[in-house]
Amino acid sequence: MKAVEALAAGQPDKICDQIADGIVDEYLRRDPESRLDIKVLGSHGMIMIGGEVNSTADFDVAALAKQIYQEIGYQDEVEVFVNVEPSSEEMKTTRGSYDTVIVNGYATRETREFLPLPLVLAQGMVRRLDDLRRLDPAFHWLGPDGKVQIVMNGKKVSAVTLLASHAADVSLIDLQTKLLERVIEPVVGHDGAQIFINPIGSFISSGFQADAGASGCRPNADFYGGLIPHGDASPIGKDPSRAERAGAYMARYVAKQLVAQGLAESAMVSLVYTLGRLEPIMIEVKAVGEKSRGAKMDFTNLVKEKYNFNLTSIVEQFDLKKPQYRAVSVYGHFGREGLVWEQVGGNYFPPS
Repeated sequence: MKAVEALAAGQPDKICDQIADGIVDEYLRRDPESRLDIKVLGSHGMIMIGGEVNSTADFDVAALAKQIYQEIGYQDEVEVFVNVEPSSEEMKTTRGSYDTVIVNGYATRETREFLPLPLVLAQGMVRRLDDLRRLDPAFHWLGPDGKVQIVMNGKKVSAVTLLASHAADVSLIDLQTKLLERVIEPVVGHDGAQIFINPIGSFISSGFQADAGASGCRPNADFYGGLIPHGDASPIGKDPSRAERAGAYMARYVAKQLVAQGLAESAMVSLVYTLGRLEPIMIEVKAVGEKSRGAKMDFTNLVKEKYNFNLTSIVEQFDLKKPQYRAVSVYGHFGREGLVWEQVGGNYFPPS
């Protein structure tokens, strides 16, 4: 059995993630050499933004946070508090990793996105939910907050839970009927699966009106659905030179190359970076063979020979100084078109 969750754009933690990475994007747009570690907390009419920034850029951070909040779909007034300071002198001079960081990258042939099937289905449903709200006038009553949970037994979906916020004048029966037809059935069907749509009733009070949220606390939704260990840190709110971001993207990239080029059915790349060093102090690559009946293979030495895991090199290879992080702060960092670290290319491995 496997179970995963995926979060709509207006879920409180995801609001905070989008604000944090929207701030990262704006700093990079104005100063590509910006170094940042931004944290965002939202709760009941308030947004608090804290962290450390070293940058020549200067702009109204509070105004940007309010703009993003409204673009997500909320119109209520929020008070924004900003307390962002320069990094310590020790951190300003650091040229390697800013912290001790463990990251894992994973890929599987299970889907065309090279991600676990339950995660792809759950993300597909929250995307569809958000698209209906934004693009279909018939669903104007949908609110921004929402969540999907999927349970699978093998390749069969055994249970789906869909939570969707909504206007007060929509009946529960009408909501359940329409979301079953337009969200669940097109993505997963419901042949024999238990279906729960707003199972405790109405979902009118939502977002920061009903709950608090914090940035960087949903790495399962950002990476591999909790089905694969993602590491010990989130990239949300951090500039691209950080191992939490650059290292995680590189680990995923290499794992994907192994699978896409037919060397493995699935692969996991584990990297460990330590404070002040650009190179990882540990690289480990484990894979399950496509033609070896599940036998485990070690590609560590081959990967070390063919790939450069230096953080500066990763930033250059993937063009990570380009503002692009708000877009991946919801619906996951992987399995999407247009991302350099998701491209398949460079036949670095010998034929299998």
